[in-house]
Amino acid sequence: MKLVPRYTDVAENFAIEDFPASVASPQLLLWNESLAKQFNINVAADLRASTFSGNEKQAIPAVALGYSGHQFGYFSPRLGDGRAHLLGAISDDENQLWDIQLKGSGATPYSRGGDGRCALGPAIREYVMSEAMHALGVKTTRCLAVVGSGETVYRNPPQAGAIVTRVATSHIRVGSFQYLATQGDVEGLKNLADLAIERHYPEITDTGSQRYLAFLGAVIKNQVKLVVSWMRVGFIHGVMNTDNTLVSGETIDYGPCAMMNSFDFDTVFSSIDKQGRYAFGNQPNIANWNCARLAESLIPLISDDDEQAVLLMTPFINSFAEQFNAEFTAMWAQKLGLTESSDSSGELIAELLTLLKDNQLDYTNTFDALTESLKGEKSVPESLIEWRAKWVSLTDDNSYEVMRAANPRVIPRNHVIEEIIAQYNATGSSELLQRFIKIAGNPYSYGEKLSEFCSPPTNDNDYQTFCGT
Repeated sequence: MKLVPRYTDVAENFAIEDFPASVASPQLLLWNESLAKQFNINVAADLRASTFSGNEKQAIPAVALGYSGHQFGYFSPRLGDGRAHLLGAISDDENQLWDIQLKGSGATPYSRGGDGRCALGPAIREYVMSEAMHALGVKTTRCLAVVGSGETVYRNPPQAGAIVTRVATSHIRVGSFQYLATQGDVEGLKNLADLAIERHYPEITDTGSQRYLAFLGAVIKNQVKLVVSWMRVGFIHGVMNTDNTLVSGETIDYGPCAMMNSFDFDTVFSSIDKQGRYAFGNQPNIANWNCARLAESLIPLISDDDEQAVLLMTPFINSFAEQFNAEFTAMWAQKLGLTESSDSSGELIAELLTLLKDNQLDYTNTFDALTESLKGEKSVPESLIEWRAKWVSLTDDNSYEVMRAANPRVIPRNHVIEEIIAQYNATGSSELLQRFIKIAGNPYSYGEKLSEFCSPPTNDNDYQTFCGT
């Protein structure tokens, strides 16, 4: 595995050299063979556990990245990788660099007194969720491996420890820009913005302030697309802090995330989101808010006059709502196979969402049933029969294919994830995971054992997810 340095030339103390802490008895629990092949990661099988636990020293120093973050609206100027080490980057077949990061690999200069470790449960959750989201067509970071540490992590209660290997196009966050802006490091801001443009938005060829305005616009566009894709499949991130917002428009941090069962825009599962800040239906507002925080950080790159910079960036931030509404409307049209938008289709969508909530209908299964009802394969819930008659009149011969591509049959149900985690905690493996991964890898198609993973829980009103720390 040939690694090259990453982020070390952005700014002083942006990427601090730091080595993972070795663990007592590394054991490879999960290995993503298809991802390994994609990046030609040819680490010998007997070295994978030691390599991806951090026990093997690499040719280049690992680093911990600095970043700030608004956490539930409150600004923390110095967060950073408190339990993660970036080993470096590898190159794919198209000579694009991809970050390789260990998560749960020990304390760093940013740990703020923490142990820098990760429990087994959150590690398994990140692997399963990120791979399921990838299969669902949602932009996301990926997981290469999960390694058991052979050590106890002292949480409440004490748990087995693990290390996740994360692969990402970059780890440049909104909080990364906030970190440098807080320090008044304009040169570092420029270096970071240029790096982000080079990696994610090479089509931007403008110079001067227009370059960074175009960058802001591109980030906004990708954040809109990301949140719409989350809402298409019923995903609730749970902790959309600015330090968990990648400028690439990829999903990162699968801590207190969950999937919506019964439809309700107010759905919250995160134990730490007491006010519903990151509820399912509030995710667009938060993404817009996070983009505004990015804009604030970019002010020095736009103009020496702060007021002039704000004036130039305001139209970009204000465009978020219009872009989102257009993408959101198009998403509902795809889920319902409606080829043309009209007042009647808008009213039809609004009526359906009301029926879904009032009758506590399962989000995924209802849209699957509507899709298959066009082929006569499934009946719809009784509460939707009258509505369906109006909807069918607006569909055409292409509607089934459009809907089938937009509506998954299988999602990573919360209770399935919890059962997989429970099996790993009990035995260090999971036969349920092996079955689920095969089905979840093709979530829009029929499978013989599909029904095992389609049934929602009998009651998830009391279900809670927790931050991995």
